[in-house]
Amino acid sequence: MRSKTLLGALSPLLLTAAFGLAPIASTQAAESGADAPELPRSMTWSSYDVGSAGYAEASAIADAFGREFGTRIRIQPSGSSIGRLQPVLKKRAEVGFLATEAFFASEGVADFADRRWGPQNLRTLGGRPSSFGIFTAKDANIRSMQDLKGKRFAYVAGNPSINLKCDALLGAAGLTRDDVDARMFPTYNATMSSLAQGKADASCTTTTPSQLYELAESPRGIHWLEVDPDDEKAWARLRKIAPFLQPYTETVGAGLSEDNPVNIFAYRYPVLVVRADQDEELVYNFLKAFDQTYPMYKDGTAIMNRWKMDRAGTPPIDVPFHPGAIKYLKEKDIWTDEMQAWNDKRLARLNALRAAWKDAVAEGEGKSDDAFANIWETHRQKALDSL
Repeated sequence: MRSKTLLGALSPLLLTAAFGLAPIASTQAAESGADAPELPRSMTWSSYDVGSAGYAEASAIADAFGREFGTRIRIQPSGSSIGRLQPVLKKRAEVGFLATEAFFASEGVADFADRRWGPQNLRTLGGRPSSFGIFTAKDANIRSMQDLKGKRFAYVAGNPSINLKCDALLGAAGLTRDDVDARMFPTYNATMSSLAQGKADASCTTTTPSQLYELAESPRGIHWLEVDPDDEKAWARLRKIAPFLQPYTETVGAGLSEDNPVNIFAYRYPVLVVRADQDEELVYNFLKAFDQTYPMYKDGTAIMNRWKMDRAGTPPIDVPFHPGAIKYLKEKDIWTDEMQAWNDKRLARLNALRAAWKDAVAEGEGKSDDAFANIWETHRQKALDSL
């Protein structure tokens, strides 16, 4: 997802990182003191494609790693969820700066429901809270979720990450796509621009894309719909669709300010993802370096300060935390018994789905893709109902 604020603040950095390599400082890690983490001389990270917020943030953090510890970082960008995840799974990248594909991959849904994939054994180190909500054209007079009934709602074709979150928000109000006039647009840009062009009345995304600022400045204006953080029934409905979401009060974005906040939700983007079998000491030292260099990158944009560990290193999040990350978070007095309970529950869900996948693959051997899809959905739902 692109951000007017992010790209404006980091354009010089993006130029220096155009070939995927962060600058290397002459000072080495030894100068950082005895408490310096032990890092490889070089690392590869995967991320969203060039121009995205994820790439910009990964570049800023890679630059900090280079200047502080002398570690050479190569960023491997991709515009597809599979393209971002494959380098991690194939051990060509140590860490992925991912989005909701981390959740999809762990669940065996969307792109990962194909029999070549299935639930992937992934772990996280943390992720920056990124707000997400439903925005409307102010002149459409949509003031509550219930007012969305029958209204033109813009979705992005082929983008399950965004569309799942839209469905979750509708679900909070007891609505589904069948309750709105769902309009599918071919690209993210076309979807976000559709309101200003009068082709839709509502859609959903993060709060900072340039198209939303354009809508706010247009004759139609912009309005954000709220989800009451204390409405337990609404949040229970929402989390049935997307269990990694949490309430969030946002003050940064189109039509928003400290004086005009909105209660929406947060997911994690980027979310730091590794394989479950990634070396525990490597993960521990990576997160330590990530935390120690925070002062160097936190002011890169208006929202990169959200990488502070007491915000980024906490659940709920897309996949279970890696033991190496938990070790560091415990040292920082961030990890709690409640977080461990969440992690145990999330790990049990992942393991149940992975076991169900094996049964589905065995049952689906020799059958068509459509038949296998039905078999997997049956096994998947049975596994979830057992938890």
